[in-house]
Amino acid sequence: MPLPKPPAKRGTILDPSAFDAQAAPKPAKRTLKSSADEPAALELQPPPPPAAAPPVVKPTPAPVAAKVSAPVVAQPARAPAARPAPPKAARTRSARTGPAKLFVLDTNVLMHDPMSLFRFEEHDVYLPMITLEELDGHKKGMSEVSRNVRQVSRELDALATSQGDSSKFDPSAGIPLARTGHRDAGGKLFFQTTFVDFKLPDGLPQGKADNQILGVVQALRGQQPEREIVLVSKDINMRIKARALGLPAEDYFNDKTLEDGDLLYTGVMALPADFWERHGKTMESWQQGGSTFYRISGPLVPSLMINQFVYLESPGNAPLYARVTEITGKSAVLKTLKDYTHAKQSVWGVVARNREQNFALNLLMDPDCDFITLTGTAGTGKTLMTLAAALSQVLDERRYTEIIVTRVTVPVGEDIGFLPGNEEEKMSPWMGALDDNLEVLARGETGAGEWGRAATNDLVRSKIKIKSLNFMRGRTFLNKIVIIDEAQNLTPKQMKTLITRAGPGTKIICLGNLAQIDTPYLTEGSSGLTFAVDRFKGWPHAGHITLARGERSRLADFASEVL
Repeated sequence: MPLPKPPAKRGTILDPSAFDAQAAPKPAKRTLKSSADEPAALELQPPPPPAAAPPVVKPTPAPVAAKVSAPVVAQPARAPAARPAPPKAARTRSARTGPAKLFVLDTNVLMHDPMSLFRFEEHDVYLPMITLEELDGHKKGMSEVSRNVRQVSRELDALATSQGDSSKFDPSAGIPLARTGHRDAGGKLFFQTTFVDFKLPDGLPQGKADNQILGVVQALRGQQPEREIVLVSKDINMRIKARALGLPAEDYFNDKTLEDGDLLYTGVMALPADFWERHGKTMESWQQGGSTFYRISGPLVPSLMINQFVYLESPGNAPLYARVTEITGKSAVLKTLKDYTHAKQSVWGVVARNREQNFALNLLMDPDCDFITLTGTAGTGKTLMTLAAALSQVLDERRYTEIIVTRVTVPVGEDIGFLPGNEEEKMSPWMGALDDNLEVLARGETGAGEWGRAATNDLVRSKIKIKSLNFMRGRTFLNKIVIIDEAQNLTPKQMKTLITRAGPGTKIICLGNLAQIDTPYLTEGSSGLTFAVDRFKGWPHAGHITLARGERSRLADFASEVL
């Protein structure tokens, strides 16, 4: 056997003891640690170690004959070192191929979200027969629930027909949910095809649909003890009864954008007190169009978003109010704002009274922002500022042709019944907030006299159209401002329907208070307003501001805090 090449550098000769230390990548450079590495290497070897640690190889460090035999000894010694890797991979595969969960869906989950069948990732879905019976009883009508039921029926029919010949279909094998193109659904759909014998407590009526579903869950746990069976229901009482019987039950969380309303994007961020010290050395600044721009780089940039407002207020120094206009790599550009708190910069007679109102008016008056959301408690000035900005851009700047105002007609108390008149007359009782704010805006026109104020009111009214949500399907708005009031009562599907009505040159403004949701089954996490704020954050043509301070009256502010 030919000898190995002579060493080219010092310290490259391998010690024979290095072949026993199987985990050390560079044993020659760490000869002092070779003895410490031996126990760890011996633990990795199989129980009978014939060639792992020969006692003859350890004593002497490096005759030429040792270098000749080094390749021969290394072959059996390296083989055990590569063996520990397969068990790790095997553990990973076994964790992935374990029994998936089986989710039993209540009827109200399918009524709430018709695509809920495909929202459970790799887990399986089970539909009791009573669930299909309840779906059949709600398929007629023009309500949102009826439309959802019909969509669920179409999805189930598509899954059933994807199996081909029904005579060869095995119900126990299930139907892959990805058959109809939903690649995210890796589980299977199972139908209840046989009678399930179950025994519930005597106090529960056996014929009620909810109790039959509970019985199915109980029977499945007995039939498949190796799997985790979970009931999914939007009904709180249903989940309470399931837990009282010792059955696992969960709410349907996929419709919730956020678990906690406090985590909602506010659109405003306070800069750290040492902002100038940390970013001043690498900062670039220039002036353009009456505004000052700052290009910053540093650890603050990853936490910023496009159209997010930042501020720095420190005693003794001039405050900084800016908006993020550009994020490129590790740098961001901040643009100083127009000061709408000064009377000379008033918008249709409205002056910003606090920091957040100034941020909101900068968004509302920006022609590049096509979608704006404003949230806040009662009395923060959302509707007044929006209406003032809309009138200024329609009548003064002629940027848009008219204003369209709509809202969800959800009553706070009992419904008073049908309303007479055409569409606008039927919507007028719901637009009391619009009339109140128009009265405030018209009061500022004191120099024109009574006749001038009346003419201004007629002109303003002619530019404002009140529309109902029921007739929005299929419409396209061109060069208009669309104001959606009380947007917290919209579902995500309704919000999508309204936003997609926007044509070229249209601005959509959504106003709402997430603490005043009147629509049943909607929460702060599942509201369409929360959905829109979370999805549009960071888009260059959208902005959001959470107004924190009320400016209506001291009575309204105190009531918002203590009631």
